[in-house]
Amino acid sequence: MTDRPDPRMVRTDRALADAVLRLAGQRAVSRISVAELTEAAGVTRPTFYNRYRSPLELLLTVLDADLAEVYEREEKWRAAERLTADEALRRATGEIVDHVSRFADVYRQTLADPADRGVYEALVRHFTEYSLAFMAVTPDPPAGDRELMAQFVSHGFAGAIKAWLSDGKLSKQDLVDAVVACAPPWWR
Repeated sequence: MTDRPDPRMVRTDRALADAVLRLAGQRAVSRISVAELTEAAGVTRPTFYNRYRSPLELLLTVLDADLAEVYEREEKWRAAERLTADEALRRATGEIVDHVSRFADVYRQTLADPADRGVYEALVRHFTEYSLAFMAVTPDPPAGDRELMAQFVSHGFAGAIKAWLSDGKLSKQDLVDAVVACAPPWWR
């Protein structure tokens, strides 16, 4: 048996991902029907439902996969490069901002619509897991409930992203600078 994925499944997954990104960049994912999504992807509704329960679940899967690649790259450069804590924080933050920039139209649509709260919650979940993992390897971890601290930092970062996307005058560097300025001391 081979570990290579079936090329037809890969094409189907890519078609669904492309379709949900295209449609979610035009309007809130909560307003995208499965029928519309499957038509745009050129797949059947049963094919979609064999993989996902909703367009939101598909969208989160696509965004999660990209964030996972961001974190993999970060692990590699952290292991290979000697950066100061401030340089590492700036670079890691910049890579997350690059992720948000790649999907800016999608994030703008979903963060503006209360029905699409799942996207904001997914960002918070990612940043919470990241914060907890970071605290676990910090030589002098902060005292107190780590889950509460991780939630605090995560909601702040997700909120800053939302504000940044809402203001067309702010640059990527403005967001990175704001996050670095607000980062807790244990993150340096």
